[in-house]
Amino acid sequence: MREKVEKALDKIKSALQAHGGDVELVDVKDGVVTVRLTGACVGCPMSRITLKNGVERALKAEIPEVKKVESI
Repeated sequence: MREKVEKALDKIKSALQAHGGDVELVDVKDGVVTVRLTGACVGCPMSRITLKNGVERALKAEIPEVKKVESI
């Protein structure tokens, strides 16, 4: 499943990078994906929305086994 998540993240990274941010995969366990938002996403008040409405929504749409996405 980790490989599927990495491929799905690669598809959305360009949108984050266009705004100076990025996302990196930390772990995948029992349907919970842990990521780290980097770059301009660090400290951005909109990063929580980006995580849930952007990253989590995209991963769940492509990989039904994903239950939730958390950021560290």
